[in-house]
Amino acid sequence: MAQEHGAREHDVCEAREARAGHAGHEAHSGHEARAGHDGNDDHDDHDDHDSHDSHDGLCDACEALYTRAFRDGHLRRDEAERASCLTALGLLRPYPGQRDRLRVARPSAALYRLLHGTGLRTAEHRREQAALAAAFEPFLDLPAAGRGAEEVPSVIHEGIPAIQEAVFRAADEATREILAIQPGGQRPAGRLPQALPFEQRILDLGGRIRTLYQHTTRHSPPALAHYEQLAGDVEVRSLDELPKRLLVFDRAVAFLPVGKDTTSALELRRPTVVAYLAETFELLWRHATPMYPHPAEIPSRQGVTPRRRAIAALLTEGLTDTEIAARLGMNVRTVRVHIARLSAVLDSRSRAQLGYLIGRAGILNQNH
Repeated sequence: MAQEHGAREHDVCEAREARAGHAGHEAHSGHEARAGHDGNDDHDDHDDHDSHDSHDGLCDACEALYTRAFRDGHLRRDEAERASCLTALGLLRPYPGQRDRLRVARPSAALYRLLHGTGLRTAEHRREQAALAAAFEPFLDLPAAGRGAEEVPSVIHEGIPAIQEAVFRAADEATREILAIQPGGQRPAGRLPQALPFEQRILDLGGRIRTLYQHTTRHSPPALAHYEQLAGDVEVRSLDELPKRLLVFDRAVAFLPVGKDTTSALELRRPTVVAYLAETFELLWRHATPMYPHPAEIPSRQGVTPRRRAIAALLTEGLTDTEIAARLGMNVRTVRVHIARLSAVLDSRSRAQLGYLIGRAGILNQNH
């Protein structure tokens, strides 16, 4: 490796930085700016790393630094300042909300973004694309952090930071599609912006995003505002009940929660399992009500709304108010208000009588 790169050790980084400011601006810099970081930070760092002047490959120092960072999964920002060409090439990318370190992009994903962003057909730029491919070649067969040469079908991530890092890595690899199931009611406003850079990048590449929420999220201003910021093929629907949270990227990798809390997640890459999860999503999607961008009204029939009908169904199953609230993404007080209104509509004087009257009135037999 040293002999192959010895003659061109100082040949690439400055030219990469200049090219990144020209052809790579749309494919890389725009996404970093949307991630909440000052785009000038990385470019200012380039001034200290300007000894290279062609398109033949990375110098040995940059190559060694990236190889180590790829195996670790991240790199401290102060270390990255010594090799700003890695940032210009998109091999190092920002962590949303973390300014002290950069996450490491897969070389195949970074190369795709750069080639896609050029949009040039002259012989000179085709030569540059070939040179880019040659520069990335030493990295394409590197195993991912903590893995062997073969792709691990599944792995459990413990702790929120580890889960976020794994999800960010999968999102960075995706180019075609995101499928998401997000149960619960009101969406946390602080977390939604973290997904914007990844979602918009996939949309810019011509991909699509489809998300399932529960009906209670239809009235969540943060959720609606989030999707209004995205430009592209985005669609959101809702259902009364949903299974646990699910993320599927390009139908190649999926994430599921482990246990009842949100501090552990299972990453799956086994094709048959991921395909099954995607089919499950499609089944739920067909029965869901459009929420964005063209919301559909959920009609009320015989004075019983779909939400109240869902509460009635769970009530007849013997669930408590707290259990009903958890299943439907509501708070307990809201559930009790709906049960009180059901009792008034059906003239019920007790919970047991209410369950009987719900069955007799045929409320649960109405079509959604």
